[in-house]
Parts: sequence; C-alpha cells; structure tokens
Amino acid sequence: MFGIGIPELIIILVIILIIFGAGKLPEIGGGLGKAISNFRRATKEQDAKAPDKIEEDKKA
Repeated sequence: MFGIGIPELIIILVIILIIFGAGKLPEIGGGLGKAISNFRRATKEQDAKAPDKIEEDKKA
C-alpha cells in the first residue's frame, strides 16, 4: 500500500492528533465517512444510468 508500513501510519496518526486534537477527530472521521458514502452512492447511480444511456445511443 504505497510503501507505507505500520510505523509510518502510527507517525501520521500522531501528527494528525497533534494538529487537530482529540476533540476534532470524531468530526473529521464522520465527515470522511459521509464523503465516502456519498461518493459510493454517486458512482452506483452513475453505473445504474449507464445501460439506459447505451440503449438510447443504439436507438439513435
């Protein structure tokens, strides 16, 4: 995974904890989770619309 091991991940997490503080981490995690779920939902909707668009192109 991009050459990042456990020690590097721990260092990154400690730096994030220092920058944002323990109080903001749940908000950041919640926002990140919502962003990922919205992205997945949008890609699924786009995939569901794709076959309809292909059929319309074939008819034209």
